[in-house]
Amino acid sequence: MFQLRKDEKLIEKALGGSQSSWVSLVKRYEGLVYNYCYRMTFNNSDAMDLMQEVYLAVYRNLPAYRGDGKFKSWMMRIAANKTTDFLRSRGRNPLHQAGDVLDDEFHTHDSPHSDYEEYAENKQIMKVLATLSEEHRMVVELKFFQHFTFEEISQQTGVAVSTLKTRLYAALQKLKGHMEVQNVV
Repeated sequence: MFQLRKDEKLIEKALGGSQSSWVSLVKRYEGLVYNYCYRMTFNNSDAMDLMQEVYLAVYRNLPAYRGDGKFKSWMMRIAANKTTDFLRSRGRNPLHQAGDVLDDEFHTHDSPHSDYEEYAENKQIMKVLATLSEEHRMVVELKFFQHFTFEEISQQTGVAVSTLKTRLYAALQKLKGHMEVQNVV
């Protein structure tokens, strides 16, 4: 509840022309938006470009934000739409990019051994996620990585809760099958 009130104050001040409030609002959610874009595109440059597009759209449409829902959900709907448009316009096939997940942003620990383990684990997760369709990957991303409820995801995507649950179940079954095959071979 505190964050919701803080968002409302920042939005009000940003709409009033406060650049520092706008910057605070962006900084509050930049990790969330970047990670979502990255896990959908599997490319650091594309994720950064998409993040800029998302924030440009948020800035342009901020006066239209009615405040009848969480700002975070409203912003993530914009992120989902921008990402979907991007993937469609580029004809992106994440299966071809899964092997190219070599970005260094996973290196955050002091120990080289733990860096490598984290990098290898993240690379494996990205490869497995790349086997999912865009719709399935999106629901997994929003549910498990962004921690949204099904109702919030439905508001963001315009997809019925029952359909989201079906997609999540199908995605988890596919991931389970993929992991079992990898562990057997």
